[in-house]
Amino acid sequence: MNTVNFVSIPASIVPDQEALVFGQERLTYSALNELVGRLSTVFKGLGLKQREVLATLDVNSHLYVASYYGAAKAGLTFLPLNYRAKEAELEYMINTAGARVLLVGDRYIDLAEKIAPKLKNTRLIAIADGNGKLERLAGLLARAEVDEGEAEVEDEDVSVLMYTSGTTSLPKGVMLSFRDFTAYVTANVEMADGTERGAFLVCAPFYHIAGTTAMMTNLWTGRKMVVMPQFDPALWLKLVAQERITHAFVVPTMMKQLLDHADFAKTDFSSLTNLAYGGAAMPLAVIRRAIEAFPKNVGFVNAYGQTETTSSLTVLGPDDHRMEGTQAEIELKMKRLNSIGKPLPDVEIKVRDEEGKFLPPGEVGEIIIRTPRIMKGYAGRADDAALPDGWRATGDLGWVDEDGYVFFAGRKDDMIIRGGENIAPAEIETVLMSHPAVDEAAVIGVPSVEWGQTVKAYVVLRPGQKADAREIQEFCRTRLASFKRPEQIEFIDALPKNALGKILRKELHAREKGEAA
Repeated sequence: MNTVNFVSIPASIVPDQEALVFGQERLTYSALNELVGRLSTVFKGLGLKQREVLATLDVNSHLYVASYYGAAKAGLTFLPLNYRAKEAELEYMINTAGARVLLVGDRYIDLAEKIAPKLKNTRLIAIADGNGKLERLAGLLARAEVDEGEAEVEDEDVSVLMYTSGTTSLPKGVMLSFRDFTAYVTANVEMADGTERGAFLVCAPFYHIAGTTAMMTNLWTGRKMVVMPQFDPALWLKLVAQERITHAFVVPTMMKQLLDHADFAKTDFSSLTNLAYGGAAMPLAVIRRAIEAFPKNVGFVNAYGQTETTSSLTVLGPDDHRMEGTQAEIELKMKRLNSIGKPLPDVEIKVRDEEGKFLPPGEVGEIIIRTPRIMKGYAGRADDAALPDGWRATGDLGWVDEDGYVFFAGRKDDMIIRGGENIAPAEIETVLMSHPAVDEAAVIGVPSVEWGQTVKAYVVLRPGQKADAREIQEFCRTRLASFKRPEQIEFIDALPKNALGKILRKELHAREKGEAA
């Protein structure tokens, strides 16, 4: 199935229903479908052939969404680029992907022109006004007829080539096929049928899997999609009330900014029924605060997944977030707030040890998964995480309880080994962030002649709060085993993170090495 059907089929069922809102632009399903058809004609007119790569470097917009579907209609591979990437990373991604055309947003034109001489036969097109030098997409669209056809794609053809964030190494090109997206979308949402499906607020970037799947599931199910160029807490709160938003997704750092914003208490959340979060580990203190602060009509959903698996693998649903029932039930729910929920129907999850043996409930090991929507592979390199019988190693550590809830214990690569003892940074960070003066914390292992590694914590204090290293260490003394307690604590203004709120531990390691030197 060609993913352009996520727009074309709803357009045949609910043509006059509003589909996409971006600033002053408001498109019905029929108008969006027409724009997609004209973009398909434009891309073909630029000489792009089926299975060739079209790249985009811009913030979110209605044209970004339409460009993906126009590429799908023409049978192209779409490459959404991280606009926060460094010049060398962009060159690497564009060249290794073999992108023939690069659509560029206004704010990135200077950057694109700077790297253009190093690109291999990539044509630049300005998405909006441009700088007078580049061809403009608007001019090409004005002359384009609607493409009435649709490329016949193979299930394994690559629909989206999505480069991972590269938090530990060079970005890896994840090849996601038309089949991968079709399997995910059709298994998790119902097709549009004219019934009320609400409105979804998109603030995750479209170069991330959470943003990409949002533009697919919401249009397929007939939901209005309201797109923000980038996350801004004041605008987010305004749009929730103004557009009567029913569904939204945020990452933990966004959730905290919303709760801290002066307009939060004045916002009308009466329409909001589903607030999902994910992309990075959610601090327990933040989600507990959110449950108390948002009105009871808001149902929280924690979603865990990977780019390589076409989005979510596990979900902790609204009922698990409602602190209701007997005291024992509430205590159990409180414990499960630390979990990432249960596997979705099309996902199997197991935990294995270093020898590959499956572990029983309660024991920590590497999480491995099996699902029909695992990526086609990495572009130009082998998938070293592939396992026999369709299983795949996630690189994440965790355990499963007796009821099937999965608990995340950090990245395998982040594991600290002190004197032969394995230490998961997530456990220490949870304790640190329970200190009343601590806002955020990140833990790494630092070299030690005596122990191999010891624990160092980087701590961000809450505004107006004070604490010293001795106080924090004493706090940890009664809550952690002696070998897990941080032996060094450094206070910093902010933790380095990527756009989705994941801590960039490689930058903390680089900082540590620099200080040691």
